Amino acid sequence: MKMYLISDNVDTYTGMRLAGVDGVVVHERDELREALEKTLKDKTIGVVLLTEKFGKEFPEILNQFRLERQMPLLVEIPDRHGTGRKKDFITSYVTEAIGLKL
Repeated sequence: MKMYLISDNVDTYTGMRLAGVDGVVVHERDELREALEKTLKDKTIGVVLLTEKFGKEFPEILNQFRLERQMPLLVEIPDRHGTGRKKDFITSYVTEAIGLKL
């Protein structure tokens, strides 16, 4: 299974290409939807890497694809600007999920 990158900036795309991961740079909602549909047709792609910006700007598109399919796995990654999440995002996620403060 291969990985595929859908990025909103060229720097992340270039870095992943140097690591051997193919991908595409998109900026608009329609471009993102089209890129996701293209990757779903390719059965050799097992993991789709998406920059976190897409998760913030277009969560409904990503959620729709996650709910409809098991493969490929959609994973949000930080771009060169770093993550937009708080330092303790994992702890707060677990706290919300189980209702106990760690």
